[in-house]
Order: sequence, then C-alpha cells, then structure tokens
Amino acid sequence: SIIIPRFGINVDAEDFCGFVKGNNQRLFAGEPKRGDVVVFRHPVTGRDYIKRLIGLPGDKIQIKDGGISINDKAVVTADAGIFVETYAPQGPFRSQPRCSNNPRKFGEDCEKFRLKSTLPDGRTFFNLDTFKGENIGNSIYNVPSGHYFFIGDNRDNSADSRAWGLADEKNIVGRAVAVWMHKEPGWNWPTFIQNRWL
Repeated sequence: SIIIPRFGINVDAEDFCGFVKGNNQRLFAGEPKRGDVVVFRHPVTGRDYIKRLIGLPGDKIQIKDGGISINDKAVVTADAGIFVETYAPQGPFRSQPRCSNNPRKFGEDCEKFRLKSTLPDGRTFFNLDTFKGENIGNSIYNVPSGHYFFIGDNRDNSADSRAWGLADEKNIVGRAVAVWMHKEPGWNWPTFIQNRWL
C-alpha cells in the first residue's frame, strides 16, 4: 500500500488488485513460508500490514526471557553491529523511535542493536532490537489451522501478533519481494526512490 497522509493518499492492495476483492485466492498464490516478509490485512483495522512470518499453522511460538522458540527450537541470534538512524518523528502517526542510547533531542543519532536471526530450519534474516530482548514479552502462542503468527523486524517497536493476535489466511495478500520507496527522515528525491530486494 501507499500511504502519504500529508497529501491524502491512501492506496491499498485492493485498489491495485480490485478484481480479486472478496476472493482469498491470491495473485501468484502459494503457501507462505516461515521467514517470508508478507503483506496481509490487519485482523482489526483491515489496513494492509507488512511483517515477518514466523508461525505457521500448527506451530507453538514461545517468547521467554527475550528469546523466541518455534516448536521448542530456539531462534538463534548473533550480534551484527549497530543500526543508526536520526531521532525524529516517524510514520503517519509521527511517533518517536525507541533507541537504546536514549537521545535527548531530535536530530541526534538513535541507535539500536542489529541482530542476525537464524530460524530452526536455517533461514536467516536481520532484525533490530532496542533493549536486547528485554521488552518482547513472555508468552506462548499456539497457531491453529488457517492462521499465521507475525513479528516485526523492528522488534521492540512493532505492533504485531504479540499485540493483536493471529492473522487469518484469508487476509494474506502475498509475499513482499522488494522495497520500492522508503522514506527516511530528512529524505530528498535522489535518495527517496530505492530498489531493494527482500
């Protein structure tokens, strides 16, 4: 979806693919795989969301002491440096980013830990963690048939299945394959349009 509140732009997947409205048969349909970045409709608001899929139907997801396990097998993490962004209002709600170094004013560097996560099947991806797992909760989620568990890659600053529950398979739009445009604070046109494969 494309959302630019300042200009009143709010275009979602249904606007691009309206001929499939009300039909859960996705374009290029196939079963999503654990570790995929997936576009889906939020179970409460219906708005398009994009998160990483870690829980498939039948899985047990446990979050305990800052770590994640899938069917009693740990998601292994390793330090991969420090991620730095500008401390400034972000997104359509102009919320302040969470930072591990706690900057005091806008314009300063906001740091987060960058981690390399390895799923039990060996698939890897990178994610951000502000507090080294301290704030991701302690819970067990049993994923029923026809549902999926999603978690954000910005781990301590993500509204995901830990907050609003599981996503129904009928709300899956498809797998995300690339970043087309990404707005950074202080962006300008030469850096606004980026092509990056996921």
